[in-house]
Amino acid sequence: MASISTFDSTKTDLLELLADARLGEAQLPDFQRGWVWDDDHIRDLIASVSRSFPIGTVMLLESGGDVAFRTRPLEGATPDGREPEVLILDGQQRLTSLFQSLVAGDPVRTRDAKGNAIERWYYLDIRRSLSNVVDREDAVISIPADRRVRTNFGRDVQLDLSTSEREYGELMFPLRAIFDHYEWASGFRTHHGYDAEMSRLWDDFERDVVQRFRSYQLPVIRLHRQTPKEAVCLVFEKVNTGGVSLSVFELLTASFAAVAEPDFELRADWEARERRLHEQRVLRDVANTDFLQAVTLLATLRARREYLLAGAPEERAPVVTCKRRDVLRLSLDQYLDWAEPLTVGFERAARFLHRERIFETKFLPYSTQLVPLAVVLTLLGDSAIDSPRIRERIARWYWCGVFGELYGSATETRFARDVPDLLAFAEDAAAVPRTITDANLAPERLHTLRSRRSAAYKGIYVLLLREGARDFRTGETSNDQNYFEEAVDIHHVFPRKWCAERTPEAVPPSFCDSIVNKTPLTARTNRMIGGRAPSDYLTALRERDGVSAATEESTLLSHLIDPETLRSNDFESFFEARQAALLNRIGEVMGKSLVAEPVAAER
Repeated sequence: MASISTFDSTKTDLLELLADARLGEAQLPDFQRGWVWDDDHIRDLIASVSRSFPIGTVMLLESGGDVAFRTRPLEGATPDGREPEVLILDGQQRLTSLFQSLVAGDPVRTRDAKGNAIERWYYLDIRRSLSNVVDREDAVISIPADRRVRTNFGRDVQLDLSTSEREYGELMFPLRAIFDHYEWASGFRTHHGYDAEMSRLWDDFERDVVQRFRSYQLPVIRLHRQTPKEAVCLVFEKVNTGGVSLSVFELLTASFAAVAEPDFELRADWEARERRLHEQRVLRDVANTDFLQAVTLLATLRARREYLLAGAPEERAPVVTCKRRDVLRLSLDQYLDWAEPLTVGFERAARFLHRERIFETKFLPYSTQLVPLAVVLTLLGDSAIDSPRIRERIARWYWCGVFGELYGSATETRFARDVPDLLAFAEDAAAVPRTITDANLAPERLHTLRSRRSAAYKGIYVLLLREGARDFRTGETSNDQNYFEEAVDIHHVFPRKWCAERTPEAVPPSFCDSIVNKTPLTARTNRMIGGRAPSDYLTALRERDGVSAATEESTLLSHLIDPETLRSNDFESFFEARQAALLNRIGEVMGKSLVAEPVAAER
């Protein structure tokens, strides 16, 4: 059986690679970042080549296949506009450093150890290069752009290589002449009057150092033009550990740019949409990859619907998906079709979340759940927000995802299921989405919810706001204005200090820090509570702020707190009653029945 390979592996002369870069036959895909190597890295690289040490593998991709990218030449190269034969996927920093220092013919624009921009020419000290006691790195000399090294704050010239004669006299070989050194060598011999010792010195240097550059070969992996875009992305991420990771967004940016007529910049388009979306605090975690996944869901759903409308068999219809490979298959036309409607869909998602009392990303249970939510709201339009019937069904799905903790992993598969499921549920109450049927919350889970990193923890906090929890001091519910003005956050009901002063048997630390013992309060109210017993701070509120007993009662009930358990500082009774009340409310929004075990039985 013949082997099938997507690449070839061989060795290629350094001179050939750099010549291809000069001509533009080897270029960079536009997603590659700029050249960043500093002076020390360049000197080390030159030293390695001068000793025939390996400097790593270069990876090239044949152009002309399905993977089309906008391209750009290596920095310093000035090709004549020809289309490249190969793209450099890995090895940009090394090849650019060598191209600029050995071939380009201009000072290399680099940086010093402190990150300051500098321009340098590179030389080899001939005597040091041939020494057995001098490190080769110390023989590679970096010279300012005017080819003069100065001391005494620039007043004195320590080394002057501004002319060829001065280079000859200082025995400094310019690396810009490494691949065409015969004229320089002739001038060297002439300058030294064909002195026998100087001629032998040059011959040794040419044989032991110069020829190493001319014969140097690099291992090259050449990806065939048939290599799919997904594989290019994966390969780049694996080999480019020293550079930036290549995301799906970067690949699509480059591939869209290659086909856009007129020119279209995905990055610029996304940045404008990002600014627009991030005006909503609750959307500030929406990233470009989230947006592209959502576009892919819309595009693949449309393709499936059109296929089925044409009367084709369902088993052969395209699937709704947003996996990496499917995002990479997005066309520019598909993106342009959906980008604006989807942006509006995300804005509708923000309106939906505000109605659910989610105002900021800090308490957004799952940012990932925004993707299917925005897609569904893109397709359903404003009616999904304005219609109580549809909004309640979407809310049930949403809260099942939160309290079932279903969006923490394998989200791509759930996205693809939830979008058609939720669209069907919006039309027919009997078409219950699998996220609703899959969702379950074990009652004892409430005891382990102690960190706001947990989606269910955030969900309970938000659920209390949704149910109309009123601040202990002001008696106000939270809306998207006073929420931020009053710095509403989650705080202990029985203060941690008070709990710590009790025995672990009376107040287990895990129960003290559980979400059951926390509730939304303003920052000022929490400071007023301090570490006091609930009976003390309730009395202070009544006396200082004139809170009536009836107001106090209704305020505590709005937090699902039994007032008597708080007034009597009865932590166990408080915990048991509130746990039951929370589970009852969670069960209502999920459409499930959740029953807790008695607290005493669990200890």
